[in-house]
Amino acid sequence: MAAELHLAPAKLFEVGGFPVTNSLILSIFTTLVLISIAFVLSRNIKLVPSGMQNLAEALIEGGYNFTKGLAHDKAKAFFPLIATFFLFILISNLMGLLPAVGTIGINDHGHFKPLFRGATSDLNITLGLAIVSIVATHYFAIKYLGIKDYLKKWFSLNPIFLFVGILEIVSEITKMVSLSFRLFGNIFAGEVVLATISGIFAFVAPIPFYMLEVIVSVIQASVFTILTLVFAVILSEKAHH
Repeated sequence: MAAELHLAPAKLFEVGGFPVTNSLILSIFTTLVLISIAFVLSRNIKLVPSGMQNLAEALIEGGYNFTKGLAHDKAKAFFPLIATFFLFILISNLMGLLPAVGTIGINDHGHFKPLFRGATSDLNITLGLAIVSIVATHYFAIKYLGIKDYLKKWFSLNPIFLFVGILEIVSEITKMVSLSFRLFGNIFAGEVVLATISGIFAFVAPIPFYMLEVIVSVIQASVFTILTLVFAVILSEKAHH
């Protein structure tokens, strides 16, 4: 880990005026890893699974059954989104713990600039994930309720229900803030702890903290995913005044 950490990611270069940061680089690597795993597992699918296919099917079945337990008949529509969130966030969290992340970099005018940074330790990326989550849940709400029943959730001729609807709109904004800051805060805090411990003790002592961060990585991916699923289920249910 680098001795010096910053809230903002480091800009490495630009492509057509678009800044490419070290956290974006690692998010691209995460995407490529997921695509590669999907490609390898789907090449030789057998009717009777074994090895990695057996493990992958067990994980998918477990995730789908969990989704079905909450979403019931909507599980088939929700599961691809939920699984994508979980896998991307989990792999991003774990890749942020690799030895090369934060330690390999360049000297930029006397300042160390790491080439890699954990994607989920960048508020820009976690905010982007939260925006996608909220937009997707509202898309499912419109899909299953129809535009008329969807609008009834927020607007009413009854002043009391109208006020409640306005509060619900505000709560949607707080959901986005909560999702993004919770994920960012936990992962960034973990980076700070690891950087501090590694700066004091180079060997052995940081190992328990790395193991703890692995657990945190799984928990944070699960929390983000479950909350997205719960939001989608709640929004896709008809309003009852």
